[in-house]
Amino acid sequence: MADKTPKVSDAPVATRIDPTKEGLSREQLHFIRQVELEQWKKKTQTLRTRNVVTGLAIGALVLGIYGYTFYSVSQERIMDEMDEEAKRARMQGPKTGAN
Repeated sequence: MADKTPKVSDAPVATRIDPTKEGLSREQLHFIRQVELEQWKKKTQTLRTRNVVTGLAIGALVLGIYGYTFYSVSQERIMDEMDEEAKRARMQGPKTGAN
């Protein structure tokens, strides 16, 4: 099995530090905060875009269901009117023993 622990590196860029344990100056802490803030801005921008796309997709689905419901209800009303017309036609038709 491969060892998952990172190898110790001599490169100062690749090493992780704990700002609470290391003796960092105010300028270094300020720089770290600025970098973290920029990373958060980048992440929130992508999340905002995803949230907008998801919201639009859900809204389109809801409007589609809502529109389809209105469409089917209007179709039912037409069928009711046709049934009433058929009843009237039967009532006005000639009276025979089969009616």
